Amino acid sequence: MRRSLTLLCVLACYTAGLDSARPSAETFGEWSAPANVGPPVNTEYNDMYAILSRDELTMYFTSDRPGGLGGDDQWFTTRASLDDPWGDPQNMSSLNSTAADSLAVLSSDEHVMFFHSTRAGGCGAGDLWMTRRHDKRSQEWEPPANLGCVVNTVYTEIAPAFFESPETGQITLYYGSNRPGSQDFDVYASALGEDGYFAQGALVPEFSSPKRDTRIFVRKDGLEAFITSNRDNGHGLIDIWTSTRETLSEPWPPTPVDLPSPVNSTCDDGSPWLSRDGTTLYFFSTRTAALECGKRDIWYATRVKIAQENTSEAMVASLWNRMLAHLVDNVHRPPQTQEKVRVPVRR
Repeated sequence: MRRSLTLLCVLACYTAGLDSARPSAETFGEWSAPANVGPPVNTEYNDMYAILSRDELTMYFTSDRPGGLGGDDQWFTTRASLDDPWGDPQNMSSLNSTAADSLAVLSSDEHVMFFHSTRAGGCGAGDLWMTRRHDKRSQEWEPPANLGCVVNTVYTEIAPAFFESPETGQITLYYGSNRPGSQDFDVYASALGEDGYFAQGALVPEFSSPKRDTRIFVRKDGLEAFITSNRDNGHGLIDIWTSTRETLSEPWPPTPVDLPSPVNSTCDDGSPWLSRDGTTLYFFSTRTAALECGKRDIWYATRVKIAQENTSEAMVASLWNRMLAHLVDNVHRPPQTQEKVRVPVRR
């Protein structure tokens, strides 16, 4: 009995310190072979830059197919459930122009969309624009507005990526730019200030290289990032690269890792978008079934989230079960026998 009381004390002391324990980072298995989204999303034209709503029932993407207003246009498609096929895409005519409009991304609450456009009325060759909607279930977007000439420059700003820190709520907009100081295109970051405006962009050297670095995506926990780049030592001309870190306070590694085959191919692969649970990656690729490089299509790959056995809850449950087993052995077992008595334990 004395030993049982000791175990109770140890358990109490252990659980009291769990609040200060850092949760284990999510881990995942290997990526599956990519699958083509197929028609009616993909066509004989260029279909690319896909992003999905949080429930993954709406897809926004860029296409130069006929029926648009000119060049690259933004389109969307919906499905009734995750098991249903995608419906016929519709042109987002209220947001598009006769110039190139592409590379949309949604804010965390899905009420704001940022995108790239070369339309008139901007600050340079290509700018970042935004639009709002009151109901995230609606496609009634307000007229687009330029983000202004603090974020945008007389050069080109492209491929926005939205990230909201889960710890501080700080909002950061990442994007590519070929402004002075860049090597080809580099990745920049603008933080949203308390006044509601984005600050001037700061170079993100961990995501940049001497080659072209543009569209990135940061996982919602801020511990994994994907970068579109044609930097050296990749699989093809454009590849998806990745960086991971253990905590938000740690810097990103100085050199991203090229995602292995079969995600990357000898053709172009880029513009990644990751689902909120981290298990599905959408991207464009010019690969074909004939193992040749053609026009851009939207593809996706999946991976399995690996359960963490060393979480605080699991450790408490394990200690509690061992303690109860010890009590059973020492209290309920007759001292004259060595036969084990099985007692159900509620988990």
